Amino acid sequence: NYFKRLVDHGITPLTAGGDHSISYPILKALGEKRPLGMVHIDAHADTLGPMEGTRFHHGAPFLNAAVDGVLDPERTIQIGIRGPSAILWGFSHATGMRVIGMEEADSMGVDAIIAEARRVIGDGPTYVSVDVDAMDPAFTPGTGTPEVGGFTPIQVQRILRGLRGANLIGGDVVEVSPPFDASGGTAMVAGRMMWELLCLLAEARHLRAGL
Repeated sequence: NYFKRLVDHGITPLTAGGDHSISYPILKALGEKRPLGMVHIDAHADTLGPMEGTRFHHGAPFLNAAVDGVLDPERTIQIGIRGPSAILWGFSHATGMRVIGMEEADSMGVDAIIAEARRVIGDGPTYVSVDVDAMDPAFTPGTGTPEVGGFTPIQVQRILRGLRGANLIGGDVVEVSPPFDASGGTAMVAGRMMWELLCLLAEARHLRAGL
């Protein structure tokens, strides 16, 4: 696929979504030779089973990637998870993903979240995925499945910056929905998160090259 061609040419992908289903083919390309770790910042775990007759939907990319063996659950941390039912992230717990619910994240504070993320991912190749609904809809209303009680943008920026020096090989920012984003504010926040990831990925490439 397209992302496999990018990887074969030594390109580090940074992708803007779109819904979260875009992460699955990217992970398949990047994790073909070695399962990846992941830092996943989101309101939802996105590890659901089939819906409406298909397993390929925006609530399932990380279940699919784990089942395919391209994502290592034990090196995956999901941060900011919240919602009406723990059933929605049962697969994450069952496979050993570290799930930090939003209430736990609030109690821990950003520095402890960063330390836990770095512990989980270790020094292996790692992907970073940011869903804009990880942030409270006061800041990112232009998304399809908003969840009250989320992060502020600066908290997510600090978490990302805390990953400096990790072996990061790709990332995405997803779930901006322009029809719901009348002010353009959600896109502005997402663009800033893309910039944060761009800086992290560029530095990670330099570190791997010994520059």
